[in-house]
Amino acid sequence: MTKWTPTHEAPEPLEGPVVATITGGTIVWFVLFLAQLPFYGWYRDHGHLWWLWTCLAGGGLGLIGVWYVRKRDAAIKRHAAAKAALDAEQR
Repeated sequence: MTKWTPTHEAPEPLEGPVVATITGGTIVWFVLFLAQLPFYGWYRDHGHLWWLWTCLAGGGLGLIGVWYVRKRDAAIKRHAAAKAALDAEQR
């Protein structure tokens, strides 16, 4: 059996509003956590307390994601500015 290999180049990755997307998702996780807090006793009694902690973990990991994508976005902008300055010097 032969291994399948692609016969064409992979497309360039799409860039979108990554910072806004990750920030929005993080806010949703924290809102879900806060919305479930009044039902803490019900979750505990029915063995579903992990739902609450999953939302808190999602919000916490989202904060790490927001930090990461902001740093990445700044690095991409710095690289583009340096490349533009280098291109301007070569003209």
